[in-house]
Amino acid sequence: MKTKMNISKKNLRNYAIILLAGLALGWLFFHNSGDRTDATHDHTEHAEEDTKWTCSMHPRIITDEPGECPICGMDLIPLQKSSDNDEAADPSEVQMSETAIKLAEVQTMLVKKGYAEKEVYLLGKVKPDERNIAGLTARFGGRIEKLFVNFTGQNVDKGEKLATIYSPELVTAQQELLEALDYKETNQAFYRAVRNKLKLWDLTGAQVDAIENGGEPQTFFDVLSPVSGTVILRHVAVGDYVKEGDALFQVIDLRQVWVMFEAYESDLPWLRNGDKAEFTVQSLPGRIFTGNVTFIDPFLDADTRVAHVRVEVNNPELELKPGMFANGIIKPEVSGKQKELLIPKTSVLWTGKRAVVYVKVPDREYASFLYREIVPGPEAGDFYVVKEGLSEGEEIAVNGVFKIDAAAQLEGKTSMMNPEGGKTSAGHDHGGMDMGSGSKTEH
Repeated sequence: MKTKMNISKKNLRNYAIILLAGLALGWLFFHNSGDRTDATHDHTEHAEEDTKWTCSMHPRIITDEPGECPICGMDLIPLQKSSDNDEAADPSEVQMSETAIKLAEVQTMLVKKGYAEKEVYLLGKVKPDERNIAGLTARFGGRIEKLFVNFTGQNVDKGEKLATIYSPELVTAQQELLEALDYKETNQAFYRAVRNKLKLWDLTGAQVDAIENGGEPQTFFDVLSPVSGTVILRHVAVGDYVKEGDALFQVIDLRQVWVMFEAYESDLPWLRNGDKAEFTVQSLPGRIFTGNVTFIDPFLDADTRVAHVRVEVNNPELELKPGMFANGIIKPEVSGKQKELLIPKTSVLWTGKRAVVYVKVPDREYASFLYREIVPGPEAGDFYVVKEGLSEGEEIAVNGVFKIDAAAQLEGKTSMMNPEGGKTSAGHDHGGMDMGSGSKTEH
């Protein structure tokens, strides 16, 4: 009996040991397995929760899974996480991935000061100097006996004979002068009055003296050129009868000419008297002529919407001929010798009364831009002078600016067409295109 009880106790002890060992192994096995399962499950959920996908050209498309953009069909890319600095970013910032920057061909530059230079290109025509035009008219009636100038364009010197005229009135006036010589000492007023009458008929002092010294009236009288120049008009022929006041010749001195340029309204604010002008003419290739602006027409032509700008040019060799076309350039001083803040024209977006640029935000892990309204000054070639809105040293986008603005519009941020920010109307569904169940709009 005693032996059986010892066997029973021994068996119970063995069972207990086996049970405890099994429990220990089971706990170790299932505990480790459960930890691995939970850890794997948590990591997967965390990865799925953190990884978002977006389109590089349409940042408002954000999905939980990779695929294609429902708008443009491009492959979606992982949405880059914001750095610690980016988490404190302005909500109006437009962030673009490196891929989007390359696709949009965005380029930036630092805002610097420089000398504003303006070049005004003008078209014009050579014209005679109106102050050097001399018109000869008949001061008395008579008949043209001889012509020494037979064609227009002939060059004459001052005092050269142009024609010979016979005039009964002149013969009578000469006779009066010869009779007045008898009263030269006793009645000087009468003598001077008769002598001045001949001078008023364009007789020179030497011609009047010759009449007095000759003692007889001259039957024919020579018409002399009052200036050196070119005969541009001849109104008489041999044998013509002329009356007092009839036009005989027109002579012009072309040793100084005008170049009349046509300036549009937009160019007029930059032109000033005294500006240096350079121009060329087709008949003299390679030659550059210079002159100064001496007059700007105060009136604008109602039909052509241009004003004439006059440049005076010396022409001693008579190379410039009236009627020639001229291509000119004037470089006015926009800002004098003072440096101005300059930005390229390509960096500015215009909408109504607003001028907009996009300023790159510094200290960002990924490229980020902010909408900025500026007050532009005068146009200076390929640049604008900035009066307000930017500071020297800031970095702005100079290429791809419209694409940055388009991204801002899609994200509902401050943009050229939406200066107040916020989502625009739902009309941006691109014709009701299905965005897919997995996409959503960023708010």
